[in-house]
Amino acid sequence: MSDLTRLTAVEIAGLVAGGETSAVEVTQAHLDRIAAVDDRVRAFLHVDTDGALAAARAVDERRAAGEELGPLAGVPVAVKDVLTTKGVPTTVGSKILEGWRPPYDSTIVQRLRDAGTVMLGKTNMDEFAMGSSTEYSAYGATHNPWDLDRIPGGSGGGSAAALAAYEAPLAIGSDTGGSIRQPGAVTGTVGAKPTYGGTSRYGLVAFSSSLDTPGPCARTVLDAALLHQAIGGHDPRDSTSIPAPVPDVVAAARLGATGDLTGVKLGVVTEFSGEGAEPGVLAAFRESVDTLAKLGAEIVEVSCPHFRYALPAYYLIAPSECSSNLARFDGVRFGLRVGDDGNRSLEEVMQLTREAGFGPEVKRRIMIGTYALSSGYYDAYYGQAQKVRTLITRDFTAAFERVDALISPTTPFVAFPLGARTSDPYQMYLADLYTIPTNLYGGPGISVPCGLSEGLPVGLQVMAPTMADDRMYRVAAALESAVGTLTPPVL
Repeated sequence: MSDLTRLTAVEIAGLVAGGETSAVEVTQAHLDRIAAVDDRVRAFLHVDTDGALAAARAVDERRAAGEELGPLAGVPVAVKDVLTTKGVPTTVGSKILEGWRPPYDSTIVQRLRDAGTVMLGKTNMDEFAMGSSTEYSAYGATHNPWDLDRIPGGSGGGSAAALAAYEAPLAIGSDTGGSIRQPGAVTGTVGAKPTYGGTSRYGLVAFSSSLDTPGPCARTVLDAALLHQAIGGHDPRDSTSIPAPVPDVVAAARLGATGDLTGVKLGVVTEFSGEGAEPGVLAAFRESVDTLAKLGAEIVEVSCPHFRYALPAYYLIAPSECSSNLARFDGVRFGLRVGDDGNRSLEEVMQLTREAGFGPEVKRRIMIGTYALSSGYYDAYYGQAQKVRTLITRDFTAAFERVDALISPTTPFVAFPLGARTSDPYQMYLADLYTIPTNLYGGPGISVPCGLSEGLPVGLQVMAPTMADDRMYRVAAALESAVGTLTPPVL
């Protein structure tokens, strides 16, 4: 393995800016690493070799011309295949969009290009971001670099696995119910969900429009903060985008890295500090809470009584929104088209296309959502779920009147074996038990490695008030400074 692939994004950017290596050399090292290990990890759906090397050469030319480079210029990045990329396949892990090459870049991808990062390619994911293990991809499962027989989390397991396998130093994910944080936890990497509206959804293929949030994935908290800073901020093309600057997450991460949390008050979520978690996960979490206290943080217990209803509320709200959003995939204008032999009606073609193009989990959620929104059931299901969402928001509001941030385990368990839960959707949904409340509230959350259980990574989650993303970075960086980063076995 090349030494260049072991470096952080900060280190790579420094070497490129100082002329000690070239962006092309860095990019080629990562492309070589992908070629060496991705047949076992299967993190990538598409590797854009020519595009990556061209972008790297452009960075080197700018440096040679004396142009000042940005803090991430020349750093390779992997992008979850839920974001549109001009001329590069975007499938969302689904057969219904197999081979589709969008005519435009999403805002996130455009900002990555503007920052001088080098896009290596598109990473694997559960189809339409619906899953917790990246086993529901139409193109095969991704494997966890810590143990190739285990899941890398989901839905953004490809991005997290690419980081853990040293195929990329940075990655982009999207988080609807934990799809950045949960893969981060089980792969020993860092995953951050920004405040909803703090990163643009323009060009993000929609699953649940009131929940979907693109965000950064990295191997260190500072790298994640730098990526967050590069992609965040107001976008007039997204009607839900917040017209306010991104909090200074980079300064917060640097402050946290000093290891001083004096004056910071952290709330341990009572409902998530014992029930349903594996003993090893709880042990690592409690040890990390003690570490945070030694760094100067004041630790208190905080009850958020309605968090226990977050999972059922989410699995009514998100499927309801997806049943509406996915109606556009009908085989008429783009993507897969099945049965158009001139003898069938448009309705029959649409039915055949969806039957062939959508996988079982997507079909399950479309049916749940359609039922929840149907006449006679709307108030009993979707309406009630939205009331629960309001109660969860009130729990967060009350908690943040007492503390600066909340902490919990990121997931109730470590990475489970591939195939262990695919026949039991409810057991699969439990992977997001601790992450879903933050999505329903709309605030930021981050998962940072906090130890091992039975040799597998455990993540600690930090949750902060809306538009206080900097708080979570400070706490996460402080914990990282004390416990260090995790190194997976060498592939």
